[in-house]
Amino acid sequence: MATITIVLTLMGSLVALFLVGVHHAFRVPPRLETGSPDAFGLPFQAVRIPTHRQRRLFAWWIPTRPGAPTVVILHGWGGNAEAMLPLAVPFHEARYNVLLLDAREHGRSDRDTFASLPRFAEDAGAAMDWVQAQADNPTGSLILLGHSVGAGAVLLEASRRRDVAAVVSIAAFGHPEWMMRRYLYQSHLPRPLHRLVQAYVQWLIGHRFEAIAPVSTIRRVDCPVLLVHGEEDVTVPIADAECLAAVSEAVLLRIAGAGHDSVGKVEDHGSELIDFLHRVGVSPR
Repeated sequence: MATITIVLTLMGSLVALFLVGVHHAFRVPPRLETGSPDAFGLPFQAVRIPTHRQRRLFAWWIPTRPGAPTVVILHGWGGNAEAMLPLAVPFHEARYNVLLLDAREHGRSDRDTFASLPRFAEDAGAAMDWVQAQADNPTGSLILLGHSVGAGAVLLEASRRRDVAAVVSIAAFGHPEWMMRRYLYQSHLPRPLHRLVQAYVQWLIGHRFEAIAPVSTIRRVDCPVLLVHGEEDVTVPIADAECLAAVSEAVLLRIAGAGHDSVGKVEDHGSELIDFLHRVGVSPR
């Protein structure tokens, strides 16, 4: 009996150490902004936005005029507001207000216990609330734009709000389980441990993957959605975007030669993003 107890205790310790390792493997590497909208000739104000758990978000507010539609732009995993700056240019030139933010655990925003797609979504919602509360610059319509995890997050937030005029999703994965499976295969982790990792991550973030998966949430979004995806994306294959388009009325814009992090190539198609917004009736008056 003593031997069995020792073996079980050892196994429990090993599992605990393994899960701690998984937790640390998904920590966000620090990546602070080194530039600013000045580099693109954009007028801006650095602001702090309150979000959940008494944290505050760092953001760049790039206004055009009161009453204009506002594009809230959210980066992907490990990114920051600066990584998305190229996309602010075409929107600003088209007379949209722009808010570029750092999610918690990213850039100059407050740190938290962990980052996750649902927390990205909470931060996108907090940014929308901040824009709506600006008495000195009342806003018109609100557009959510996100990249990668940020794209999944804006779809999740749009699925539970009715004040989103349009969503632009760049390089969204179809389902967290698909994304995790691809990551775990590349990590060469023994396959029997894959389910343990998936279960642990769902427990940690407090959400079942199925409930927050873009392939589920996009069905509940009641505003127009534009899916933008690079045809050379190997991190999230374009098949994920095709799946999202198949289960919704979203429009799919394919970007030839673009990989997962090709924000610059997406900027080259800024006119098509703006044309989409004009077609669905979200344009500056």
